[in-house]
Amino acid sequence: MTGARGNPSEATPGTPGTLVLAGTPIGDLADAPPRLAAELAEADVVAAEDTRRLRRLAQGLGARIEGRVVSYFEGNEAARTPELAEELARGARVLLVTDAGMPSVSDPGYRLVAAAVELGARVTAVPGPSAVLTALALSGLPVDRFCFEGFPPRKAGERAALLRELADERRTLVFFESPHRLAATLAAMAEAFGADRRAAVCRELTKTYEEIRRGPLAELAAWAADGVRGEITVVVAGAPRGAAAAALSTAELAALVAARESAGQPRKAAIAEVAKEAGIPKRTVFDAVVAAKPPAS
Repeated sequence: MTGARGNPSEATPGTPGTLVLAGTPIGDLADAPPRLAAELAEADVVAAEDTRRLRRLAQGLGARIEGRVVSYFEGNEAARTPELAEELARGARVLLVTDAGMPSVSDPGYRLVAAAVELGARVTAVPGPSAVLTALALSGLPVDRFCFEGFPPRKAGERAALLRELADERRTLVFFESPHRLAATLAAMAEAFGADRRAAVCRELTKTYEEIRRGPLAELAAWAADGVRGEITVVVAGAPRGAAAAALSTAELAALVAARESAGQPRKAAIAEVAKEAGIPKRTVFDAVVAAKPPAS
């Protein structure tokens, strides 16, 4: 097999092939990258999260798939990766597509990319739609720094623990969530992040019934309680500056400074470091240290 579609004599012996990660529409078929149809036709192997959706996609794009089609989804990703790596080692051009959006972003792909890199195969991409970036851009929340957290845990206790860990995260947060868990997740976010924390629920992006609902988390949780349908992306504002320190008492601030002093750091530098980490004025930390001093005898 070769990346030139079908003529083994054209392959350079011992030269690994190419892995192509292709973005697919998250809703509107017209958003498909122009190169996608060509890649579908030229690939030796097309690995698809859902082969039936792949066939419909190809038909919609007017593309003819000449190569071998294999399934590549969460349930068989670990077992199928070595097989695809062997194809790459023989010089094949392997195209990876998921149901919607970019492979590897909360979808299968990471293992295959890692295997291709280990082989020394070329890894490239056909950039395409992404629910993460689309929702982030439409949310109306800060986009200069953000982090993607994927799907929150299904179990309430595990979900609450994760959200508590993220409560002081300053970057904008992006999550995926299923419609039947959305209300519970938004309520848990309101409890962990604060009822007034701004957020946006992006539903059915680029589709006919696209909806962007913006507001405080508590308000969004109440709205979702009536039931929501479709594919969901949730964007939540990061913690405001000083939010982490708000929960710290004067004694706790003083203890943080004392711990650094015990490690050999000068008091002035320790106060400056604690203030910077907490996002509060140095004077606030200094006053906490003074207040913590025992009264003179």
